[in-house]
Amino acid sequence: MTAMTLPDSSARRRGRVQLLLILGMVLGPMLLATAMYKLQFWVPDGRSYHGDLIATGQTPADLGVQDDKASDQWQLLVTAPETCTSDCQQLVYLARQINIGLGREASRAEHALAFAKPLPAQFTGLLDKDYPRLQRLGLTPNQHTGAQPQLWIVDPHGNLVLRYDAKANGKSILKDLQLLLKLSNIG
Repeated sequence: MTAMTLPDSSARRRGRVQLLLILGMVLGPMLLATAMYKLQFWVPDGRSYHGDLIATGQTPADLGVQDDKASDQWQLLVTAPETCTSDCQQLVYLARQINIGLGREASRAEHALAFAKPLPAQFTGLLDKDYPRLQRLGLTPNQHTGAQPQLWIVDPHGNLVLRYDAKANGKSILKDLQLLLKLSNIG
């Protein structure tokens, strides 16, 4: 029988260094990521969206929107807590144009108007004629919506994602929605 030989000390040392390197490669990135998160360093300041991000889990119902049907599509929601003035009408037009601008992805999104006060008769006639797919919803005004009309992007689960004011750029909103649709498998 041959006797088993023990490795010399240099081979042991090399084995220990290799083990430490392997552990460092596995645990190092996790420790670095944890430290970056906890200590807030090397966090990028830039962002790729143009609206105000709503990451609180709010739904349109939290805004006072009275909608009893669930949708499985992305939604461009215009809220008008006061009378639907020119800013509100511009956002309704913009929501429809963004929906059209989605091209082949347009079937994944819909547009809606939630209003608290009755719409002007002339605008109601225009909506009936030119906006047949526009959903009209009731709105109970509260502190979340403010007094100005706003455009919201709502995901298919009913969560508010982004908010835009009346002065928002339509191309920026379209880019944001296209990015959301690209990254999302829902809706």
